[in-house]
Amino acid sequence: MNQLPPLAAIRAFEAAGRHENFSRAAEELGLTQAAISYQIRQLEDRVGKPLFVREKGRVRLSEAGQRLLPAVSGGFAGIADAFEALREDDAEILSINAAMSVGGAWLSSRIGRFQLRYPDIAVRLSLANELVDLTGGHIDVAVRSGAGQWDGLRSDFLFRQHFSPICTAEFIERNAISKPEDLLETNRLTPNDGIWNGWFASAGLGTPPPSRLGVVMDSQMQEANAILGGFGVAMLTPLFWRTDLQTGRLVQPFETLYVPRVSHYLVHPAGRVGVRKIERFREWLLEELAEDHKFSDPQIWELPE
Repeated sequence: MNQLPPLAAIRAFEAAGRHENFSRAAEELGLTQAAISYQIRQLEDRVGKPLFVREKGRVRLSEAGQRLLPAVSGGFAGIADAFEALREDDAEILSINAAMSVGGAWLSSRIGRFQLRYPDIAVRLSLANELVDLTGGHIDVAVRSGAGQWDGLRSDFLFRQHFSPICTAEFIERNAISKPEDLLETNRLTPNDGIWNGWFASAGLGTPPPSRLGVVMDSQMQEANAILGGFGVAMLTPLFWRTDLQTGRLVQPFETLYVPRVSHYLVHPAGRVGVRKIERFREWLLEELAEDHKFSDPQIWELPE
């Protein structure tokens, strides 16, 4: 590896470039303005071109400095994140990220059992449908949907995505639902989602339903609240609502599942294999799923070919 310039000079450049002011950089680093100027001169001699344009009373980044600053600032941010991750490892704070449906409807209802088993590990669960970056050290593990292959991540297959219409018993009775095609005439939440087309095809209705207006929601948690309030039928994941289905609070009128090729995986950076809090959570989650095997359709536990 090529020898880096002195770290003190790089640090002085990053602070001065961020502020575009040598005096403010000196205050931040606890140095004199002369020391900042000297460090930057050293760096400029090293790279063979000016990094700042000196004007009367002020400085600004040169073209070379503008190209260099983002990489240097990103490098320092990465170092800070790495040390923060080590600190949180020592503090045993497990940060988990999951999409709103799988996290809110499934994981959050059982995460307390993990906390009871490992009371020395604090848990921080965040829900977001956007894909999070696991390289920064702020999130330890995530539940992701996809094909199971992400660069730099270890992934463990959890279960396949699967969907079926779910509503209340009162809604079925009120709308005289006895066969799949009856759903075409009812209030369906997110009615134009491709998942509905996939389910109707799995149920033997080859023609996709016509487009229609309807209520669109961001998560199964919202949809479940709507149908419990008596409005419509939603395409939900039966595994997430197993307790409600077993108690009769919700009803799955047809056994047919739509099972796309996408699956849920537990992922974390490959470089953090062996970190205690991650390994304990991984082991616990796989144990939880082993119990779910007894109550779910076997096809959702099979990896897509």
